Amino acid sequence: MLLNLHVKNLALIKEVDVDFTNGLVVLTGETGAGKSLILGSVNIALGKKVEKDIIRKGAEYALVELTFCIDSRLKEKLEQYDVYPEDENIIVVSRKITHGRSVSKINGETVSLTTLKSVMDLLIDIHGQQDHQSLLYKNTHLQILDKYAGEEVKELKNTIYDKYSQYIEIKKELDKFDMDETKRLRECEFAEFEINEIEAANLSLGEDDEVENEFKKLSGSEKIMSSLSDAYQIMGYEGNQGVCECISRVGYDLSEISDIDSKLSDLQKQIYDIDDMCKGLAREISDYIDEVNYEPQRVAEVEERLNLINHLKLKYGQSIEKILAYKGEKQAYLDSLNNYNLMREETKTKLDKEMSELVVLCDKLSSLRKKYAIKLEETVVKALEDLNFLSVKFKINVSKKENVSANGQDEVEFLISTNPGEEVKSLAKVASGGELSRIMLAIKSILAGEDEIDTMIFDEIDTGISGKTAQMVADKLMCISKEHQVICISHLAQIAAMADSHYLIEKNTDDESTETNIYRLSREDSIKELVRISSGGEITETAIKHATEMKEMAERAKLGQF
Repeated sequence: MLLNLHVKNLALIKEVDVDFTNGLVVLTGETGAGKSLILGSVNIALGKKVEKDIIRKGAEYALVELTFCIDSRLKEKLEQYDVYPEDENIIVVSRKITHGRSVSKINGETVSLTTLKSVMDLLIDIHGQQDHQSLLYKNTHLQILDKYAGEEVKELKNTIYDKYSQYIEIKKELDKFDMDETKRLRECEFAEFEINEIEAANLSLGEDDEVENEFKKLSGSEKIMSSLSDAYQIMGYEGNQGVCECISRVGYDLSEISDIDSKLSDLQKQIYDIDDMCKGLAREISDYIDEVNYEPQRVAEVEERLNLINHLKLKYGQSIEKILAYKGEKQAYLDSLNNYNLMREETKTKLDKEMSELVVLCDKLSSLRKKYAIKLEETVVKALEDLNFLSVKFKINVSKKENVSANGQDEVEFLISTNPGEEVKSLAKVASGGELSRIMLAIKSILAGEDEIDTMIFDEIDTGISGKTAQMVADKLMCISKEHQVICISHLAQIAAMADSHYLIEKNTDDESTETNIYRLSREDSIKELVRISSGGEITETAIKHATEMKEMAERAKLGQF
């Protein structure tokens, strides 16, 4: 159940911290005091959309924090979202809103809005002022019936959802078979051309690197030959200007004069050493020239091969691996085109099979819905009678739609008659706003017995009712609160008198600011608030006596003394 609500810097709320009790919790206050703002703060914590101007003027942020106490049953469900309670089974949910962004946390851990909403759906159920209008839509009727039916229908719906998803995927495959024969033949021809072009190249993995390296070497061989030939001529003995020839002459000349001065002998030896080095270098150049095999024809062949590989890379992929993979994909596509009609028929047969299985499941779901519809009809009638609907008739029409969907093939519509002798008609056509509100309360009270959510919030569920009907609505809320924590924002004294805990929402204004606050009332203050609600606020002895009697009657009713 909800233990505490903490709100800070939210519109008119500067800071509010409220501890809640179990049972029936009623919040009352003057019109415009901010009752709906309290509910709005809870909705913000639930992950609802935030208005741009929601942060209190002058504040940097707004904060909403809810503290829940949960039981072991909920602990198991929360674990699927990696949410684990703190000591004493406490769950703290907060949402901090700054200008331009918001951060949601559960027990101090940041969570996405999707996770926040999923977790809060397990903890709290809110019925706002406009929610009863959803009863005007058939889709809501379907949801209510399925929720009432429980696990049996839920499991079958999950199976149908999975089967329908498979059906949609197969249908997408079938939709791809939309080309005519002319286009198919054209596609076949083009695919064959691409496959043949790649096959004709006879590519091998790693070939592109080998060919490129060979081409670099071959394309440079002509330059190598030219440069080395020039070098050999400069170094060699084939002309008077060759380096080796010149050094040999220097050596000869020195030999002629070496006996004149001993120092010249050292120079002669150095020249001989240089001569030997030059001769060795010349021989190495000559040997390298002999090894280089420049073949212009081979250069042209390698260049042509390299150009072919690069051309295929531009068309089909930036590597030989990708080119061969593309060829494989094209071959598979060509095979599908060659077997186009056969594959289309096979896919159509598969689709028909899925639809047949879907229809069987939908028929089974329809039977279940009709079975539970009869039970729900009887239960709703009893609940409506408890809410002062006299001679009411309520029917649930389950009919088959033309198309199958993930929810089955049913359309569900609630039909009602609130006057004796009248036939049931569509709820959307005959129910007034006040009646819709009570019908929704009746349904909520029924689903509460099936629901595992501990906390239920009703915002002015009593709109459009008074007198005996108001008392019966109060009794119904009291009955629900025996199994659930019920928080009700109300303007009716009958409901406020029935409260286990009564809170006053009040707006205080001075020259500089306006603030909304909330206080828990004592029994005496609660009686004074009942006077304000029922008689316009004038506190007289008679009004106090009447309010006290109302409170005492409510207390006896809760004790079952009537």
